This record gives sequence, structure tokens and C-alpha cells, in this order.
Amino acid sequence: MRVLGLDIGSTTVKAVLVADGAVIWQDYRRHNTHQAETAFELLRAVEDEAGLKPQDDLIALTGSGSGPIAPLLGGTQVQEVVAVSAAVETLHPDVRFVSEIGGEDMKTLFFTPTQAGTAKQVYMQSACSGGTGTFIEKSARKLGISAEALGTMPHRGVTLHRISAKCGIFAEIDANSLLKAGVPEGEIIASLFEAVVEQNLATLTKGNTPYPNVLLLGGPNMFFQGLREAWAYHLEALWTKRGIELPQGMSAADCVETPEDALYYACLGCAEIARRNERTNSRYQGLDKLEWWITEGQTETKAREGRAALSASRSELEAFRQEFGTPTMRVSVPFEGSCFVGCDFGSTTVKAVVLTEDLEVQATVYKQSVGNPIEDAKSVFAALRKDGIEEIAGLGITGYGKDLLKDILGADEPVVETVAHAAGATHFFPDADVICDVGGCDVKIMLLRQGTVADFRLNSQCSSGNGAFLQGVAERYDIDLNDYADAAFEARSMPELMMGCGVFLQSDIVNQQRKGWKAEEIMAALASVLPLNVWVYAGQFQNLRSLGRKFVLQGGTHRNLAVVKAQVDFIRGKVPDAEICVHPMSGEAGAFGAALLAARNGQAGGTSRFVGLDRVAALEYTTTTNADTTCHWCPVNCQRAFIDVKVPNGRGRPESKVPVGAGWERVITGNSCPRGLIEDAADYRSQLKDIAEAKDAYPNTAERVREDAFR
Repeated sequence: MRVLGLDIGSTTVKAVLVADGAVIWQDYRRHNTHQAETAFELLRAVEDEAGLKPQDDLIALTGSGSGPIAPLLGGTQVQEVVAVSAAVETLHPDVRFVSEIGGEDMKTLFFTPTQAGTAKQVYMQSACSGGTGTFIEKSARKLGISAEALGTMPHRGVTLHRISAKCGIFAEIDANSLLKAGVPEGEIIASLFEAVVEQNLATLTKGNTPYPNVLLLGGPNMFFQGLREAWAYHLEALWTKRGIELPQGMSAADCVETPEDALYYACLGCAEIARRNERTNSRYQGLDKLEWWITEGQTETKAREGRAALSASRSELEAFRQEFGTPTMRVSVPFEGSCFVGCDFGSTTVKAVVLTEDLEVQATVYKQSVGNPIEDAKSVFAALRKDGIEEIAGLGITGYGKDLLKDILGADEPVVETVAHAAGATHFFPDADVICDVGGCDVKIMLLRQGTVADFRLNSQCSSGNGAFLQGVAERYDIDLNDYADAAFEARSMPELMMGCGVFLQSDIVNQQRKGWKAEEIMAALASVLPLNVWVYAGQFQNLRSLGRKFVLQGGTHRNLAVVKAQVDFIRGKVPDAEICVHPMSGEAGAFGAALLAARNGQAGGTSRFVGLDRVAALEYTTTTNADTTCHWCPVNCQRAFIDVKVPNGRGRPESKVPVGAGWERVITGNSCPRGLIEDAADYRSQLKDIAEAKDAYPNTAERVREDAFR
């Protein structure tokens, strides 16, 4: 008798065929939201390759997507933790603690010997992506690290930085900050491994001690060397701290095991449970009903539960494309003469716009960020030079990389993002009432009165509604971001996704996958819910009509026509007579605004501080982030980064704890207040006067009110 265990998870489908207690066939595949189809392919493969027989062999299923599929196959559905427990108790009776990390969930199991047998305690986290495999892979993709390289990256011997894994969104913000500070990729990945283990030990052990022996299960524990090293390091430290004696003759490393088939333990547990209960009705019924579900059943269910897609008809979509889909990007051409350049060093992309003295757009650059602002700057200016740009009479910069680069590049106009984006929009739409800028990691809504910003809302602490969230979902489904709109417009219906926190939205997406919704349908629904997240959740606007009539949409996310369609439908649904305009350089709007301000400075007779294209191309720098760079001027203890850039006549820092010689200048990042720019006590004393003057010039109003209230 043979038994098949099938695990239909949030990101993969896995199967194991067991005969007489031995595994005779196993395989796994990523399903990219096609759970039923991938399960069908895997079952057909095990029928063909290993002779799985309907009506004769047993089958049991587990995983988030097993609910609708189990009855179609005649199988028993087993809860995930129960399945893993059964496999561990059978194969590793001496194990006391298990951590299984999956694509989008985490489980910890405690096995405690008692007089009556073994007591089990189970803790599971499935509502947040923080600390999961998807969380690690998404961060690695952002850093441009391949899956093969990620698997071999170490944790031991690498400088670590603080990253919060309690929430995947906050962790992404921390990782972005490290990127902007120039921290090496290997250190960020090692810090992610560190954060994942800390998250599991802090929140999923509930204060219990994970006694040896320990078993690490799941794809991330199996595939990522650095994650296994982080577990070994933290468990050894925990056992030493709590005085836990190790089994005789064993080291801490010996007590932490990751089996070669750690990916398949839920499948093995299913097979074991089906074997124990072979008299129950769990005979494999073949593929006929599953095939019906794929071809007809899912469609009927989605038609009842779903809603209309982004466009009701082809004619409506064509009319929308004609109104909003006309390409307006300028083509870069060789250029002679002086010009003004604006750069926007954003969280996910870097943009540049070149203006002539007559404020005509001469060239544009739009690139994915490599994560390091200095490398981004070198890449952008190399692209401009290739287009024939040589004589730059003024430079304006904005975005997350502004503070780091303003002195390195010699920017004439370091511009706050809201100012740059407002300037870029009002140049084309001087009578605009509202500017909605949706970027990679933030959402900015600016309310204008008489051409100036009267109020604005900024959301940079949640991924809900921003472009990076959409990009992450597209990448997860192996769909190029440039093809997002075309895929979304193919959907004829779509599920209802919940508005709000990106973590819960991600959980909702997994739930819709389980119901059979495909990638293009989920992507359409995600675009459709974006306006709610932008205007209601992030912006906190209950009455769009009160904001005005003319709306300008800009930011890189509005290069995606599916998002524009959802925005247009939402705004017109609230303000029927609204005039909606998409910025002609949506992605480069901030860079365009910075270029405008640089041009105004130049036209007013200002002399440019720009260091020159040769200096930018030859930039050399080193980055240091360790205990010596940590700021101790207040209890926050910011983990700063010292970025030393080679420049002519640089004064150096020979007296610093992190010394650097003449010919180098230091830029400090990662600080949360002006004190963080001061390295040591001598520096602090010399700058006390400057700090006091700045505090008087720009008082902390909230602090003064608090002091007066509680005096």
C-alpha cells in the first residue's frame, strides 16, 4: 500500500509518495497562484512516474490551499501543525523544539516529555509576512541578489545591523535605510537572517525555552545557509544564558539539525496520518473532479463571489487608453550647450531630467535603484553623458538620497520632496487643486490653493497603496512590472480585497489564491483597491469633493495604466465633474521639479556648486557601520553609517575612532537628530553653539507645549 502526502502551501505545492515506510517519490513546484493547476500537474507526474493508483492508494492533504481540493481527490485534510508534529514524532522522537518557516507563515512546536507521554505546545504566525521566506526573498530581490547567491550568504563573521522583523513593512523600511546609508548587501542579508531568528524566538516561543535537540524545517531553513547559522548562534547563546545542559558529548551545533528533506515534513506527516487511519475514506479518487474544478468549478464560484474587472468592455478600455494611455515621455537626444539637471533619488528608482535654458526638456533618465545612492548617482550621470550632456549649469536633487548626496555632488538646490513634486506638477497644471504622488515606498497627497501647497498628507510607514507593494506581487507571480497593466486588464472578474494594512492585504491575497483566483485577477483587484488605500487609508480623506475639482496623478506608480484606471474610476465616482490629469512625466515629476528650481537659481545669477561629471564618475568611497559608529548622545543609540568619499582637499578625520586620512570627506547617515552628525566629545563641544542657535531658530513646538502644560 502506498500513501501520498500533498502540501498545497501559499507559494509552493509539494508531494511525497511513501511505500512501506520509505519515500519512493517526491517533488515540489512553485504555483504562482495556480494552486489547483499545479497540484494537478504534480499528481499527474506521480501517477506517470511512480504509479500512483486511484481507488488503491491513500492520500492526505495539508496547507492553506488544500481546503477546496481535498474532497475533489477523496483525501483527508490535515491541519498543518498536526501534520508536521506527526512527522517529527515518527522520525525524530528525541527532538524537543521545532521551527518551521514557510513562504508566508511560521510555526514553532515544543515537545515536552511527561509521565503520560509527550505534551505539545504549538504557536503559529500566519497573518504577517515578517520573519518568513517571502520576506527574505523580497528583500533579496530588491538588492538584486539571485536565489543561488542568497542560499550561500553567511551570517557568521558579518557585521550586523538592527532590522525589525516583527512586521515585514517596518523591516523593509529598516532595510531601505541601510541601503541608503551604503551598507554592503551581505551585511543587510545577514541582518535579515538575524532578525528572522530573533522574531521567531521573541514572539513564537512565548517565553518558553527551546531545549535541545532542535529541528529546523521548511524551505528557508533548508535553503539559506546564513539562516541556519543564525539559529545555531542564537540557540547556543540562549542555552548558555539559561544554563541549559547539552546532551553528553554534543556541542550546540550538534543539537541543531536541518534534515535534507526539511521541505517535505508536512507531506510526510500527512502520509503518516493517512497510514495510521487507512480504514477511513481517504482513497485517492483520481484527477477527474480536480480537472472539472479547474475548467468549470472555479469559474462558476468566482462568478458568484467576485466583482466586475477594471474595464467592463473592450470599448471602455480602448476609450480609457485613448484618453490616458498616450506616451508622453521625451526621447533623449545629443545636446550641446549648458543645461540644468534635476535628480530624484527615490526608494526604488532614480530619475533625472535635463532642461535647457528655455526650460525645454532635453533628456530624461529612469532607472531602477541599485540601493546605494552613490552608485545610483554615478549610473545616472553616466547615462546623461552618453546622451551628450556635458555642461551642467545647475543641479537640483530630491528624494531619499538627497541628504547623503547634496554635498558629495555639490547640489545647488537640495529640494524637499513635496516642494519638488509640487513644482513639477504646477508647471504643467497651474490651476491644480490636488496632486497625488504615489511612489515606490510612500504616498504624498498635496492640496493646493492659488498654486501653492496649503496642506499635504504623507504616508511612508506602510506599504499599503505604494508601488513597491504592487511590484513585489508582480515579481512573486513572475510578471514583469512593465506588463502589470496588460495582465490586469486581461482579468474579466476579480476578487474583493480588503483596504488597509499591507500585512493584512497580503494575507487576504493568500486567501484569494486558495479560492482559485489567478495572478492577473489578483493584480487587477490590487490595482482596484489602491485608490482606497491612497485616499481613505493613507490620506484619511472622507470627502474628495471638498478637496477641489482638478486632480493631478504622478509618481512612478502612475506609469501603470491599471492603477490610473482604478484612480480615475474612484475619483470620478466621488467627484463626477472631476478633471483628472496624468503628469506627462509621471515617474520623473520630482526630478523635473528639482530641475526647474535649479534653473531658476541659475537664471537668477547663482553660481553652480556641481562638482562636475568627471568627479562624479571617479567617486571613490568606503562605508563603515559598527560599534564605533553608533551614536551615544541620547538613549536612542542610532546605528549610524560613516561614508567616506575621496575628494580633492578633503580634510580627513585622523582623530576619529574610525580614522580617515587627508583627501577624504565624511558623510554621516542613519542619525535621527542633528546630534548624530557629531562624532566625538571634541566635536560636540565645538558645535554646541551651533546646535543651540539651530534649536532657537527652529524650536520643537510640541516639546515647548508639553513643558508649559506640565510645568
